[in-house]
Amino acid sequence: MITDSVIVDVSQDWAVACDLQERFMELPCAETQRLAYSARCRQMRALGGDCFTFLPLPGRRLALAVADASGKGLPAALLIANVQSSLRTAAGFAPDNVAAVVTAVNRQLCACSPADRYATLFYGVFDENTREMHYVNAGHNSPMVIRSDGSINWLEAGAPPVGFFADVVYEAQAVQLNPADLLVAYTDGIVEATNKAGEEWGVLGLLAAVTCCRMRQPDSIVQAAFAALDEFSEGAQTDDATMLAALVN
Repeated sequence: MITDSVIVDVSQDWAVACDLQERFMELPCAETQRLAYSARCRQMRALGGDCFTFLPLPGRRLALAVADASGKGLPAALLIANVQSSLRTAAGFAPDNVAAVVTAVNRQLCACSPADRYATLFYGVFDENTREMHYVNAGHNSPMVIRSDGSINWLEAGAPPVGFFADVVYEAQAVQLNPADLLVAYTDGIVEATNKAGEEWGVLGLLAAVTCCRMRQPDSIVQAAFAALDEFSEGAQTDDATMLAALVN
C-alpha cells in the first residue's frame, strides 16, 4: 500500500520535473542583432518528449535546436532531457563544430538509453557575422527557409536520428540566410495533426499559415500558426507539438 507521505513526495517530484523541463526551454533574455526568434512547445501531458533550445555562443553566434523523442510521457521526457543536457554540454566544448556536437549527443544517448529509444534532432548555429547557419538534421522533419522572394529551401535530413547507431559520424551542412528570410522548424505533432475527417494539416497547412504572416515578429508568427492549427483540428491534439521561428534582420 502507498502511504500518503509517498504520494506527496511523488507529487512534489513531478512538479520539480515539470519546472526543470520548462526552464530548459526558456528563451534567452537578449536576442542577437541579426536574428529575432521565438518558439513554443505544447505538450500532451505535464511532461513531454519535444523540446526547443536557444543557446548563445561565443563569437556572436546562436545555437538553436528542435528535437522530438520517441514515445510519450515520462520516458520521452527523460530521453529529451538527456538530449538537451548533452547538447548544451557539447556545445560548450565545441561551439564552432556543429557536427561534433551532434556526434557527441548521439554517443551519449546510445550509451545510456535503451536500444529502442531515439530522438530526431535539428541543430544549427547561426553566425551573426556572416548570417550563415551551419546545421545537422538528424532524422528530423525538414525545417523550411522562406526567402524574402517567396521561394523555399528545405533543410532535409541527411543522417539518422540520435540514439540509433553509436558509430555515426555526423556531417554539417550550411545555408546562407539573408535579411527578411524566415526559418521555421517544427515537430511532427504540428504537421501530423488531423481534423475530424482524418485529414492531416501537413507541411502545406503549416506553410500557408506562416506565409500569410511571415513579415510579423517571430512570436506573432508562432502564435498565428498554432491558432491556425487549432482551427483546423478543432482543438484536438494527439501528440506533443513544437514550432520555432527565426527571422533574419
